Amino acid sequence: MDKGGSRPNWDSPMQFVLACVSYAVGLGNVWRFPYLCQMHGGGGFMIPYLFMLLVEGVPLFCLELAIGQKMRLGSIGAWTAISPYLGGVGLASVMASLYLCLYYNIINGWSFWYLFHSFQSELPWAECPLNANLTGPLEECEKATATQYFFYRETLNISSSIEENGGVHTGQALCLLLAWIVTYLFIVRGVKSTGKVVYFTATFPYVVLIIYLIRGVTLHGAINGVKYMFTPKMEQLANPTTWINAATQIFFSLGLGFGSLIAFASYNEYNNNFERQAVIVSFINSGTSIFASIVTFAIYGFKATVNYENCLERVRLLLLNAFNLAEDTINMDNIFEWMERLNQTHPQQFAELDLGNCDLTQELDKAVEGPGLAFIVYSEAIKNMPLSQLWSVLYFFMLLLLGMGSMLGNITAITTPLRDFKIFSSVSVEVLNGLVCLFCMLLGLGFTTTSGNYWFTMFNDYGATFSLLFVVLIEVITVSYIYGIKRFEKDIEDMIGHRPNWYWKIMWAGISPILLIALFIFYIANYIMGGTPTYMAWNKDLVRPTFFSFYNNYCIHTFYFKLVQMGISTFTQRSWKKGEMVVPPFFHH
Repeated sequence: MDKGGSRPNWDSPMQFVLACVSYAVGLGNVWRFPYLCQMHGGGGFMIPYLFMLLVEGVPLFCLELAIGQKMRLGSIGAWTAISPYLGGVGLASVMASLYLCLYYNIINGWSFWYLFHSFQSELPWAECPLNANLTGPLEECEKATATQYFFYRETLNISSSIEENGGVHTGQALCLLLAWIVTYLFIVRGVKSTGKVVYFTATFPYVVLIIYLIRGVTLHGAINGVKYMFTPKMEQLANPTTWINAATQIFFSLGLGFGSLIAFASYNEYNNNFERQAVIVSFINSGTSIFASIVTFAIYGFKATVNYENCLERVRLLLLNAFNLAEDTINMDNIFEWMERLNQTHPQQFAELDLGNCDLTQELDKAVEGPGLAFIVYSEAIKNMPLSQLWSVLYFFMLLLLGMGSMLGNITAITTPLRDFKIFSSVSVEVLNGLVCLFCMLLGLGFTTTSGNYWFTMFNDYGATFSLLFVVLIEVITVSYIYGIKRFEKDIEDMIGHRPNWYWKIMWAGISPILLIALFIFYIANYIMGGTPTYMAWNKDLVRPTFFSFYNNYCIHTFYFKLVQMGISTFTQRSWKKGEMVVPPFFHH
């Protein structure tokens, strides 16, 4: 270990905090946490979420920072220093980060794609393009929606199955190349570059979120979404899945197990107060999730209200035409009274009408996560806003910064352990970082093919769930029972001037390992009992359905081609038809 100044350091503790915030606060805060709130009782989900933050998130986050700062090495070197037999734990972290880097930047490529297309007089996903004869919209787009069409056809040019590969999408390949060039420029000189960049990547997303909050709460119907979020369904607290999803969200959103936190902390001054910083970053991360959810639910409320009122307007016109009523007879205020009256006076004629079911609560219940939320639902809401181009630019620039901030930590988790090896120590930082970026970019080109999104889904869903849980479980058991909690206390006292209090010791030695073991057992049980999972494939010849997935007795409506279940590793296909479901887990960070 190195207490001296031979290892480069952050210019200030603030740089380190911002680097951790930029890494931990990622896309999962924006597109995963709001989804879980919808699934698990709105405001009631905050109780298990904050509980898991205290018993799992903060202690494990602090433990990784302490290891990195004490050993002043990357993950491989740090665990080897603790015990020569534990180098494999660090290697597993590096491999998990490498695995993530192969596909994560394709999301930033999508953000670039949408950002560039936002600089048009009309957003290209606002209306369906015309067919070859210019006589009407394209059939594929008309059967779906303009936002779905733009994502699946224009952005991905997606094939009908994972087996069909139509070559590389040139536009996406260029966007991926640009994403990797920007990533390299952000980390070209190691922490000296990263330390400057994080001032922007960690703070500007909050500026955009605040702007979106101000705009969001002024949108028509936004209050409906905010009320929905903060209305607790306390019965969800009796559902074990609610607690498991809260623990999983905390675990992955903080980026535990990848080695990024160990790498970042290894560049701290030896006497830096990491304990206070761990608490600050953990609560900033969770606070951001809640803050982003308020923004998201305001957008949900706007979108749901627009859809609900459009539905009512369709019903109003049907009633006026079917019963030959005057135009101003039925309005939004009395439509339900008229429906009841006409149903009583003309029951047979009323029953023959296809009125559908206009229900605001059902619209708000439609739970969407992941790229389906970020690139379809948000796009659909943005196109209905005044000055939609401005809001589109701000939103996708924010997504880009969130993704890039996480990439800084992912790359650092790979390059820091490599530089600890003598064979790489003579290679300049610029060259080593460039080689890592080039390697990941070349392998990542596979995700820009027409079947690439299916491979992205497979990597994203099954990439690191088991391995990360196992890595962090070994970490906390090693520190508490092999390295020794007493010895670890002395190391902390040597660094920050006092020993950890009873809270940290109880969490490290007891509660956190038990919780991780429980999560691990849950994943294994779902793996065994889950059956064969499926994925949804875009089929341009089928009409647009409403999707249903029954998971733990919840009926989840979605616009995207996949839903959530946990811990399954086989990957098969079903055609995109009404009623069929998809059941992969969702790995998010």
